Order: sequence, then C-alpha cells, then structure tokens
Amino acid sequence: MIDTPAPHDDYTSHRRLLFGTAYRMLGSVADAEDVLQDAWLKWSRTDRGSVTNPRAYLVRTVTNLCLNRLTSARATRESYIGEWLPEPWLTTPDSSEDTERADSVSMALMVVLESLSPVERAVFVLREVFGYSHAEIAGILDRSEAAVRQTAHRAREHVEARRPRYDTDQEQRRAVTERFLAACTGGDLNAVMELLAPDVTAWADGGGKVTAARRPLHGTDPVARWLLGVLAKPELHDVTWEHAVVNGEHSVLYRRNAQPVGALTFDLNNGLMQNLRLQVNPDKLRGMS
Repeated sequence: MIDTPAPHDDYTSHRRLLFGTAYRMLGSVADAEDVLQDAWLKWSRTDRGSVTNPRAYLVRTVTNLCLNRLTSARATRESYIGEWLPEPWLTTPDSSEDTERADSVSMALMVVLESLSPVERAVFVLREVFGYSHAEIAGILDRSEAAVRQTAHRAREHVEARRPRYDTDQEQRRAVTERFLAACTGGDLNAVMELLAPDVTAWADGGGKVTAARRPLHGTDPVARWLLGVLAKPELHDVTWEHAVVNGEHSVLYRRNAQPVGALTFDLNNGLMQNLRLQVNPDKLRGMS
C-alpha cells in the first residue's frame, strides 16, 4: 500500500509547483501525475533531516524524473500514428496558477516546447516560467552555471523564433469561442468560415485510436468543412460540445455521456481563429474529466 502525504507535508505544500513543472516539461497530464507519484515515493524514503531545502530537493527530483521520461519518449513519438499534439489540461483560475503564468501553459507554447531538447526544455521552464536563477538551475541539473546560461539563451531564442504571435485577451477569446459554438450548433458553414483566419491550419491527434486527419488542413474552406463534417458523422450524434478553459485559454470541449471525447484549442490572431488543434486520442483526454 502506497503512503499518501500528510496534509502539511512539504510535498503537499509544493505539489502545484511540481505538477506545473512536470506538465510543462512532458506535455502530458498523465505522465506528470506519474512523475509526481514517483517523486513522492522517493521523498517518502528520504531522511527529511538531511534536506535543508525541501522545495529545491523536490523540484530537482521532478525535473530529473522528467528528463528521463523525455529521453525515452522521443523514440516512442517517432513511431506515433498521425499528428502528435500535447495532452490538453482542463484548467481553472486555481489550477492554472495565476494570470502571469497562464500564457506559459498555452497549447501554442506547449507545441513549441516539443521542439526543444530535453535539457533545453528543462532550463526554459525553470528559468522563463518559474524564475529560477542560472545558478539554481545549474544545481538542479548538475551542470555549470556558464553552460546553463548558454542553454537558456539558446532555448529562449528558439522559442521566440517559433512561438506564434496571437491575441491574449481572454474576453475576446470567450466571445469568439461562443460564436464558434453557435455556428457549429447551427451547422452554418459561412459563419464558421468567417471566424477563421485566411491562413488557418488545423491539426488532429487521434493516435491511431480513433479516426482523425493524418495531415494538417490549410485554408478557411477546407478547415470549416472538415470541422462541420466531423460533427455531422452519424456515430457522433450523441456528442455535445461546450465552452471550457483548456490550458488557461477559452476553448471547446466535446463530451459523450459526460465523458470528454475531444478538445479543440486555437490561437487567436486579429480576432480570428488560427492554428486549430483537435485532440481526440482517448489516452490523452484522461486529465480532462
């Protein structure tokens, strides 16, 4: 039987930080939870009297567990069926931590983080999201401070070059999401097209578990017809869709019998939907309940 942390245990106190670190590094709610379980097991066997800084010890433990997982995950993703998208996270004002960090969990950024090496990703998350100093990160990763500085600079430049520029006004996102839901409910092709940017691209991740487009779709007409076509399939007649906050942003959640079967996230550019990402792989929707 696995022990659970006491209410005032240091692990419990820092759990939100640890989960936020693991999720941003792994792009998976399920994997992040597994890492936290492994970290707790290690923490439960540790002589607490020998730990002078529990927070630093736990962050270091989680970071290194994530690095091990990322290294093995790369080989798995090379054989992944179809498009690979990060696992969406159903967030609330509490679980998305605070407004300053909400952008750091957006799906747009999570996709870009996938293009970093494991060490670059760890350094970027610790430095840019949680504000650790180069010296602190060097201690966590057992690297020199100079090497961490170089890695941090390289990772930041990489992310800035690839990170899409989009509108972050959440009220505007809410309004567009509600208009999109209304257009889909009415099966109004023109109304859907009016909400899409001219250079819109859509990706779908079914992981070989459910039917999904294997390649990206480009352009307002193909994307709009694809979206409405998916919703019109007879086997999806009992699926409902609703507004939800996913990865800190207003998005669309699809349910069947109250269970999540899909999550649609998007970037907003000049008030129009761009870079649509539809996650329908059931293995990646377990954290959406």
